[in-house]
Amino acid sequence: MKVGILYSRIRKDEKLLLSELRERDHDVVKLDVRKLRFGLDDVTDLDGEASEATDCDVVLDRCLATSRSLYATQFLDSYGVTVVNGPDTADVCADKAKNSLALQRADVPTPATEVAFTKEAAMRAIEEFGYPCVLKPVVGSWGRLMAKIDSRSAAEAILEHKATLGHYEHKVFYVQEFVEKPGRDIRVLAVDGEPVGAMVRSSEHWLTNAAKGADTDEFELDEEAKELVEKASDAVGGGLLGVDLMEVGGDDSGSYTVHEVNHTVEFKALNEVVDVDVPGAVVDWLEAKADDEKRAAEAVL
Repeated sequence: MKVGILYSRIRKDEKLLLSELRERDHDVVKLDVRKLRFGLDDVTDLDGEASEATDCDVVLDRCLATSRSLYATQFLDSYGVTVVNGPDTADVCADKAKNSLALQRADVPTPATEVAFTKEAAMRAIEEFGYPCVLKPVVGSWGRLMAKIDSRSAAEAILEHKATLGHYEHKVFYVQEFVEKPGRDIRVLAVDGEPVGAMVRSSEHWLTNAAKGADTDEFELDEEAKELVEKASDAVGGGLLGVDLMEVGGDDSGSYTVHEVNHTVEFKALNEVVDVDVPGAVVDWLEAKADDEKRAAEAVL
């Protein structure tokens, strides 16, 4: 199998995948998105030479920047390259508003959310949610630029700051109810809705992202959580995903809400706390994906 890894920086996650692919004697092509030129008909390197990307059985998108991920996957898909995650999934997952809408349409429990486009409308939404509530950027990861708003004065200041920032996305005010979780949330790595492994991320801070220094430990999913992971995956188009759940009503309540689905999911922290060989499971899935695409192409011929 010839596998392309589309990247802008090789992190520990990518190193784990590259090692697993090479141990299985797969032909690996490293595709530095910074050194590619995407035309309407083909992709080339900086000098205009044809890239190996179009020769790959499957290309795995591991771009850090959302904009690069969205455009690169669209171009690769247009050339007929099997790319995961695909552009439709990336488009939904990269935008929190689209993410929330997809989950709502699929009847997946998700926090109450409102989007406003002016400071005045956003303030009305915040006041109706009550304090605390949460203001998030529509595009972003690792818990950056998220604010827990505890008072009207804090809301006024944060809204003013966002309205003054230059990019239009900062003027899309994504307001969400604050969910009282038991000091932790749950990250599930799933392939087409099938959980590979799950961990809890615990912190005294209201943000429990591993990137923010939260403590991590393995988590055993119950049937309700597994069902929600599958439904959330289907809602955004499937693929290699990170599904984030919060426990509602305490850690023994058995009730969850899904607050986000991530499409370029990191898994190094998960791999360190679960018994599962995470990169091995991901490569198993990639192999199956490539085989399915090959059989589908042969059936057409």
